[in-house]
Amino acid sequence: MRIMRTVEEHQRIVAGLIKARDPQCVPIADALGLVLASDVVAPLSLPGFDNSAMDGYAVVAEDIACATADTPVLLPVAEDIPAGRTDALTLKAGTAHRIMTGAPVPAGATAVIPVEATDGATDTVTIRAAARPGQHIRRAGEDVTAGTTVLHAGQMVTPAALGLAAALGLSELTVIPPQRVMVMSTGTELVKPGTPLQPGQIYESNAVMLSAAVRDAGAQVISSPMSHDDVDNFRAVLAEHARDIDLIITTGGVSAGAYEVVKDALAKQVDFVKVAMQPGMPQGSGVVGTTPIITLPGNPVSALVSFEVFVRAPLRAAMGHPEPERPKLTATLTEPLTSPAGKRQFRRGVLTGDTVTSYGPPASHHLRWLASANCLLEIGEDVTEVPAGTSVQVWDLS
Repeated sequence: MRIMRTVEEHQRIVAGLIKARDPQCVPIADALGLVLASDVVAPLSLPGFDNSAMDGYAVVAEDIACATADTPVLLPVAEDIPAGRTDALTLKAGTAHRIMTGAPVPAGATAVIPVEATDGATDTVTIRAAARPGQHIRRAGEDVTAGTTVLHAGQMVTPAALGLAAALGLSELTVIPPQRVMVMSTGTELVKPGTPLQPGQIYESNAVMLSAAVRDAGAQVISSPMSHDDVDNFRAVLAEHARDIDLIITTGGVSAGAYEVVKDALAKQVDFVKVAMQPGMPQGSGVVGTTPIITLPGNPVSALVSFEVFVRAPLRAAMGHPEPERPKLTATLTEPLTSPAGKRQFRRGVLTGDTVTSYGPPASHHLRWLASANCLLEIGEDVTEVPAGTSVQVWDLS
């Protein structure tokens, strides 16, 4: 008689199947949320030239050193410099150039006086305050120096990172591409939501739920077909949709009863096992052609808990995410619990501060409770009773 596989053993086997894709150059607009596969070295400096940090007037600081509200300094305005002006200008001592924020500071200018300290004139400006040398001038390269590594391999691409890449003139980034996943549900009783139910039918929910979990992990769902409890139909649907993908996830058809279509169709490619856990004991893993396949149970709570325990972290790790696993915390249990001997139990829970309360019955068909839970409460195989006040490990799902 085969001994049940431990949770850790099955985690290692699943993790060994899911492999990273080769790095790709993608347009920066498509890189958000992906992980850089190589360092980004600045091809130019930021700012690329000395520019004004304020709307005001470029001046020689010494020319207005004595300016006050009572004794203003008047200077002729020799040039008008809007942002985007490209010709090279030189400021002569004893004059001012009206300048806008971001516009290039003319050679010879040593400060910018804000327009608020002047009368805003365009011919002869009245300046009512002094300025120190360098005031309100953004120096070339003070943010980034050309040749500096500004983003690092393994770093997730955020909106700020995209802004920096664009400011450096980069149109593409080299990233670890997202995993391409097919999610397949099985069961003759399943119909799509929105279709009238016949007696004995139920609405398909697992593929919807697992597809959302895949996307939430950062991967792409390429297709999410359904198949009947018929081996030929299952194989036909699998062959039709399992193209250009990195991972197949099925749900249902892996238990010990009759009409277990996934087990019947994939007995030679998939290792079907029992894992010492509740919920989610029937599991399977293997390779179909060259594509890894993970077969999850059909009960909805079992399916999603199994995804969390076995699939989510290695899926994210294959995409280079620096923190692929859910945060695991220690919390104080507010109530006594029991757990089956010899099985790792994952109970739905509500985490509030540093306390956790079990939420709903442990059975694997109670999806309602999982929908409102914010954590999984993990109880070890060797524990059958957990008194209130015990410190327990929880997986933060929030």
